[in-house]
Amino acid sequence: MYQVVLVRHGESVYNRQNLFTGWTDVDLTEQGTHEAIEAGRILKEAGYTFDLAFSSVLKRSIRTLYHILDELDHLWIPVQKSWKLNERHYGALQGLSKVDSAVEYGEEQVHIWRRSLTVRPPMLDEQDERSPRREERYRHIKPEELPLGESLEDTVHRVGEFWKQRIVPLILKKDRVIISAHGNTLRALIKYMENLDEAALLDLNIPTGIPLVYELDDHIDPIRRFYLGDPSHVEAKKQAVANQSKVTE
Repeated sequence: MYQVVLVRHGESVYNRQNLFTGWTDVDLTEQGTHEAIEAGRILKEAGYTFDLAFSSVLKRSIRTLYHILDELDHLWIPVQKSWKLNERHYGALQGLSKVDSAVEYGEEQVHIWRRSLTVRPPMLDEQDERSPRREERYRHIKPEELPLGESLEDTVHRVGEFWKQRIVPLILKKDRVIISAHGNTLRALIKYMENLDEAALLDLNIPTGIPLVYELDDHIDPIRRFYLGDPSHVEAKKQAVANQSKVTE
């Protein structure tokens, strides 16, 4: 049996403000830093150790991983960063309020944008200042490879490809791997690993800063997944994610 640990980054500034984030490179809040440190503590208490780690190229993912590895006294292990583990690109929605968008477009439409498999958000114009094709960090990537907006299915494709080509071979070598990424990145990976249908995907919510352990068989097919930590706390945080686009009085 093999294992891999997935962690969604701690609460970010845009999470706190309930804005669509996507590839916007916002930092952790104080609470997010605490969540990351707590994730490391939980992993340490449970006896987890790692040989290498992965993160996206966005600072909330990188900082979360740093705090986890610091708690584990694992800052020395190799870390690989890749844009293929970036959050789903939310296109022209990036930086907009989820609640205000729900008021303007309706809760159902925003829920579909956030949770459906095939529906893309309104796309960015290539000349928009938010376009990754204008960013220094992506200068080595062919512009046509960088998205201006993605459906979750698009994200599943890029994350699944990265998982299969870069991570699975390491797991098969018995390397112990931790991945620090994003809510939709991890939803995409779970979709890829478990072949979830769209109905199940709609209701899959990944809480911030809580380690998710996957046990895998000899073919790297999932046997089971479970969160570390208090179950009631996990459920409360999952529900908070589900409520982000609901209109409140």
